[in-house]
Amino acid sequence: MTFQRIVDRIPVRAVNCPNKVAVICGSEQVTYSQLNTMLGKRSEELANSLGEDRRHVIIKNSQDINFVITYLSTHFINRTAVPVEESISNEKITEIENLLDKCEWKRDIADILFTTGTTGDSKGVMISHKAIVADAENLIDAQGFCEDTVFVISGPLNHIGSLSKVWATLYAGGCVYITNGMKDMDAFLNAFNYPSTKLATFLVPASIRMLLAFGKKKLSSYSNKIDFIETGAAPISQTDMEQLCIALPETRLYNTYASTETGIISTYDYNGEECLAGCLGIPMQHSTFFITEDGNVACKGDTIMSGYVGDQRLTEGVLRNNTIYTNDKGVVDSKGRLLLQGRDGDVINIGGYKINPIEIENVAMSFNGVEDCICIADSHPILESVLKLLVVFATDAPQDKKAVARYLNERLEHYKTPQLYEVVDHIKRTYNGKLDRKYYRS
Repeated sequence: MTFQRIVDRIPVRAVNCPNKVAVICGSEQVTYSQLNTMLGKRSEELANSLGEDRRHVIIKNSQDINFVITYLSTHFINRTAVPVEESISNEKITEIENLLDKCEWKRDIADILFTTGTTGDSKGVMISHKAIVADAENLIDAQGFCEDTVFVISGPLNHIGSLSKVWATLYAGGCVYITNGMKDMDAFLNAFNYPSTKLATFLVPASIRMLLAFGKKKLSSYSNKIDFIETGAAPISQTDMEQLCIALPETRLYNTYASTETGIISTYDYNGEECLAGCLGIPMQHSTFFITEDGNVACKGDTIMSGYVGDQRLTEGVLRNNTIYTNDKGVVDSKGRLLLQGRDGDVINIGGYKINPIEIENVAMSFNGVEDCICIADSHPILESVLKLLVVFATDAPQDKKAVARYLNERLEHYKTPQLYEVVDHIKRTYNGKLDRKYYRS
């Protein structure tokens, strides 16, 4: 049965399985019956405090059960939820309040999610209840969320990567297990001690790399309990994919194409088929994609955003004829699978050759001892522009950039091999683990 809102599912679960655990955080847990009662109480409190004219509720992400209750209660009273970072400044909250107070949006807008991505420009993405339900049904159908699923939340609940898993898990009648992610790796991994063989989680590639480097043995010990792991938000390297397949041979491992603007579009189990970097699978049930004449990915379906709040010009730049036009470069293979090939602006032009830096980075990441890297363009007194690789070595590995250079020279075409190498302490990344390429272009 399809519901119009995720929150409409809770009262039904409270009647049908009142004692089933719905949400866990630390030592605290609530059943569906308790969650339904809490939603009723919080909804009444919110309605009384907001009055009839207030259309939105700004909710600081506390990464706990209280956040989930406030978030769902906001939907229950037909207001728009605006989840924000816990550490957000008062000045930024005032800025958001001023923007929302002067804007109008349709009554069906469930959430406004503020995201900066790699551009640095704050954008409030409007997401309808219809889109949220479609996202949940996409995940349930494609990845097998069910009543027995215990989904371990590892990322911030004010971003779609983790928030969408709350949608799918509660819609399917499963259990949401909230953690603080990689801030304490042992605490995160200990969540998998929960008595279930249907555990699942979402991890950005940077977190997967950290687990493989420092927690692989413990992660492998849960191989008979972890049903599936999803990754997304940034490209995952071929090496990390292969290592995760070895660590969890029976676990479904998904690489998913999604964004706040597009919603959840496609997914691919690289542990069930060929392990292929950049492959993001076929469209989910409520979504479609195609490649434009410029080679960019465009997405249609019920999951796409309604627009950017207060910015019609920006909206029209990416949303036309119910289609989101992205900056992602891609192709669709003979099996109908989406293969990503980088983003507009990321391609580096060297001597007339257009080079995708991800290809160089993937090869470099397969070198034993390389912990992280980024390929950038750098100035040269004669050649004007050349490729440069910034490398982070593991602490116990030789800091040998010449060995990395030889390794790449043996595996890449000559025009793709960097001329310059630099050993650095860390690589700048965005909040969701993406390489911050804009930072290195400035």
